[in-house]
Amino acid sequence: MTTRIIALILIWLAATAGWIVLGTTLLVRTEQSDSAQRTALGGLWGPTQTQVAPSFSYFTPASGGHKSFVTTVDAARSRIVVDLNLDPRRKGLLWYNTYGVAFAGMYRGGNPNNAASVIFRLPLCGDGATYDNVRVVVNGRPVSTTVRDGEVVASVPVRSGEPTNVAVSYNSRGVGTWSYSFGEGVNEAHDFDLAMTTNFGAIDFSGGTLSPTTERRSGDGWKLRWNYGDLIAARPISMVLPERLQPGPLAQRITFWAPLSLLFYFFVVFIIVTIRRIDLHPMNYFFLAASFFAFHLLFAYTVDRLAVGAAFALCSLVSMFLTISYLRIVAGWRFAAVEAGLAQVFYLILFSLALFNEGSSGLAITVGAILTLFVTMQVTARIKWGERFAPAASAGAAAH
Repeated sequence: MTTRIIALILIWLAATAGWIVLGTTLLVRTEQSDSAQRTALGGLWGPTQTQVAPSFSYFTPASGGHKSFVTTVDAARSRIVVDLNLDPRRKGLLWYNTYGVAFAGMYRGGNPNNAASVIFRLPLCGDGATYDNVRVVVNGRPVSTTVRDGEVVASVPVRSGEPTNVAVSYNSRGVGTWSYSFGEGVNEAHDFDLAMTTNFGAIDFSGGTLSPTTERRSGDGWKLRWNYGDLIAARPISMVLPERLQPGPLAQRITFWAPLSLLFYFFVVFIIVTIRRIDLHPMNYFFLAASFFAFHLLFAYTVDRLAVGAAFALCSLVSMFLTISYLRIVAGWRFAAVEAGLAQVFYLILFSLALFNEGSSGLAITVGAILTLFVTMQVTARIKWGERFAPAASAGAAAH
């Protein structure tokens, strides 16, 4: 018996080495895929977007021997509507949280010093961003614009002393997060209102950003609002678009946890065969470990071609078929389909399913381990372990 336990430990160590190699391979594949795909996706779809607040530059002509001068001010009033539409894209082992954004802003400038003309500047979101249907309307009239130094620029005459009302809108696309910044450093925002609509429910905000002042569910998404009278802040508004379950990191997580899964399985099977006095040779355990490894190997190379759920179901069926069809010959249908089969469902399939939710996987596995310990302690409490090990010890002594 002691020799068999040592053999089981060696089989488990060999399987663990195989999973370490497979998990490392998955890690490298995922990193290489992410590096290549993120660059390509940024060019095709768009970068992470940060919309910076616009500015007004008022030009006051020379008069009475004085020089002309330009005064730059922030908006005295802002009314912004943002519609975020999550449209994720899958590339190999990773999903990317790509999105479309419809932006519409109405800004009012104050017109200090009775200026005669105004230059409106709206910074663009960065290199690689694309814009569609860009419109700028000043005091109710559409105006032509130019793109200069990464900004949309509109220059129009204004009436002396009257405020300037500018409406600007566009459609664009990005990936990861969408942000609205008031500018570098500490800035002021007066009479500010930003209303955001999402088509997704899993809202999250970047660290160090402003939380919405109101939140309301709307269908599958949210209606959020940031409303301030006089705001002084260095923090932006930022929405993190939710990610789908990532195939590559999930496969890595399941693979690296596989040794613990097999350890539980070997432990339970060993207890069952000891209680029922089934003669299961270490080579039989070797093939059971191979059926476990087949699950992870197949999952690693199908999860980037099939939906995660479909790949997981396929690998589960293949592994269960290998185990049950083998053990029915070794020890009969009852042991194969009931004891060993149910143990594999619990310690391979349900164990791996617990790893889908990374936040609660540790607790789920801990609860499963404690339940396993409780059940095995109860069913083995009356076993005389000295007697069970004695035949193996006697046989070893007789051989000498």
